[in-house]
Amino acid sequence: MNMNQITLAVHDIDLAVEFYKTLGLVQIVADEHYARFSCPEGESTFSVYLDTEKQGVECRGVVYFEHQQLDELVDDLKSKGLQFTQEPTDQPYLWREASLKDPSGNIIKLYWAGENRLNPPWKLEERA
Repeated sequence: MNMNQITLAVHDIDLAVEFYKTLGLVQIVADEHYARFSCPEGESTFSVYLDTEKQGVECRGVVYFEHQQLDELVDDLKSKGLQFTQEPTDQPYLWREASLKDPSGNIIKLYWAGENRLNPPWKLEERA
């Protein structure tokens, strides 16, 4: 099994498209209620849809995008006007993370975990 995409609800499709393109995603589908992006690396996709029924509803999910040169990426995005709620910080679970919110309040984490993403020291052993 492979994950194809994540889809988030947004309050303003145009603001969302601008935000995610600024993050570096490549828009591959556009319409007035939906946008899909490909990630610059790998084969997964990410999409947003306009949810006019839940205006003002707080986000409950968190989306993670991985980038090896995290600190440089954050500096570049800040120079483009994006504001972060957390600067790149080493976490106790051995990931380095930065956080920001999209225009609809969805939490976006940019991180680098290297080998620890799939193989942390506390990884469960495979059973036969």
